[in-house]
Parts: sequence; C-alpha cells; structure tokens
Amino acid sequence: MVANRSDKMKPFVQVTGVAIPMPLDDVNTDQIIPSAYLKDLTASMADGFMAYARRRPDGSPIESCVLEQAAYKGAPILLVGSNFGCGSSREHAVWAMQAFGIRCVVGHRLAEFFRDNCFKNGVLPLELSASHMATWLQAALISGGQQPFTVDLQTQQVSGPNGFHLSFEVPPAQRSALLNGLDDIGLTLENLPLIEAWEARQTPGPGSSLSIDVAQGR
Repeated sequence: MVANRSDKMKPFVQVTGVAIPMPLDDVNTDQIIPSAYLKDLTASMADGFMAYARRRPDGSPIESCVLEQAAYKGAPILLVGSNFGCGSSREHAVWAMQAFGIRCVVGHRLAEFFRDNCFKNGVLPLELSASHMATWLQAALISGGQQPFTVDLQTQQVSGPNGFHLSFEVPPAQRSALLNGLDDIGLTLENLPLIEAWEARQTPGPGSSLSIDVAQGR
C-alpha cells in the first residue's frame, strides 16, 4: 500500500476574495456542467461550468450573466440560491466549479449529494439561514465585485467590507478533513499502520494450515 500521493486534496483553511452573487434556485448538476462536456475528453471543466448560462450557442458570452462580468473573474466565493446542485450526483459538478476557481459555495440549502461531493474535493459548502444568506447577498451586490470577503474555516467566521460579519458551523469531521486536506483516501491512509498490521496478521506463514491446503490444491 502506498502512502505518498501526488493528487492529495488541497487543504481549506481560509479564502479571501470577491463573492459572486448568483442567487438562482434549483440549479441542477446538468446546468452546472452540461453532459456534452463529459463526453469530450479534451473539454475544459472551467469552460463547462455553467456553460449554457454563460455563453450563447455560437460561443459568444452572455454579458448579463454575472459569471461573465469582469469584476467577478477569478472570484473564489459563489453565493447561490436554494437547492443548488440538485439532480444527479455527478462529481464533475464540483470539479467544474473548482476549475472555474470557486473554493467556497454558499446557499440557504444545498443539494445533499452536491454538498457531500464538495467536502470530498476540498470545496467548502456553507449552508446559512435565509436571513444570513440575504444579508450576504446584499453586501455582495453593494460591493459590486470591488471588495473582498474572507471565509475562515478555523474560526468559522466570515468578514467583509463595511464591518460585515457572520458566523457559520461546519460538522467537526468534515471541518477537520478540509483543514487537513483529507479526502476519503487520505482519511483511510491516516490509519495505514493499523491496516498494514491487520493485513500482516491475515497473511498465512509457511507451514500454516492454509498454506498446506493451498499447496495441496484443497
């Protein structure tokens, strides 16, 4: 078993940047990353993120889409509507969002599979009360992409322009995994010594009844 990995999940401790206000309800995973981008092995996940909302069929940008506005290019925080990420459980939805530069997605309610996939891929999914969500959306709209917000997972606090501040809670297990950059494989490898010790106990040694049975074809 190999403990060293080249594809370790990036830890999430804190992110600072512009917050994109995109309060659309019931955005499903096929809208987040259209299936056409899953069939083409050379397709860009970043280009595929919300592709049909961002671009016309001829490829020209839809300027009214907030994701295409210059002030929000490269922004790491996405404020969404209720039930974002509904539909299928495709993990590509989170991969596309990451490729676009999003490290934290915030909504009143996020779809369960989507939320879980975020935790497993180093993206912080925050679910806030309706009032806190409305307050942050208003602050983001007022800032117009010109002032940053900071999401701190260690303190579980959000701060921003003009004294903006709110608290949030993340389940302890998921919070620890994000802070330490541990996906499911990483969490398993945390117990590598115990796993290897168990495997060693299961390996039949020379002269064991199992070894004899195998040697004799039983």
